[in-house]
Amino acid sequence: MVEPLVVLIVACEIGFWVVLGAGLFTRYVLRKPKVGAALLVCTPLVDVVLLAATVVDLRSGGEAQTAHGLAAIYLGVSIAFGHSMLRWADQRFAHRFAGGPPPVKPPKEGAARVRHEWREWFKFVLAWAIACAVMLLLRHVVATPERTEALSGQMGGMTLVGAVWLVGWPVYYTVKEAARRGINA
Repeated sequence: MVEPLVVLIVACEIGFWVVLGAGLFTRYVLRKPKVGAALLVCTPLVDVVLLAATVVDLRSGGEAQTAHGLAAIYLGVSIAFGHSMLRWADQRFAHRFAGGPPPVKPPKEGAARVRHEWREWFKFVLAWAIACAVMLLLRHVVATPERTEALSGQMGGMTLVGAVWLVGWPVYYTVKEAARRGINA
């Protein structure tokens, strides 16, 4: 059986993209930039709904499950990457519907790529910090350690993802760029 909180997480993810799409559609296709901007400002409300539902579920006697940790991770990722996701979508809509310039692509090589990879990884670190803070807050709100054990495992899992990301991208491109500069120096 699917947990109601998992359904809410999926609904919030869909809701985020629906509100984002509605804001961009209103801004560029309907040519109502103020209404579109107002809709775009509403995207964080989806996160507030999810956080409130998670707290209510746990406060009403629920035991922390994977879904509660996923809600915290979703919130962290949404906050840390939300602005860049909005910018990504906005560039594509502006290009497609308003004659804007082509979307900016990440650099392929060199120092610019290294900076890009480190910037993205630090966004992950911010998402990790927010998710862990929310999970710790949920543990505090519940105040019964045995009802919140699942959250500790998810903090560890997210830490592992961050370590793999660190080595796989920012460190890799940093070493690659250092080697390239050493050869060309």
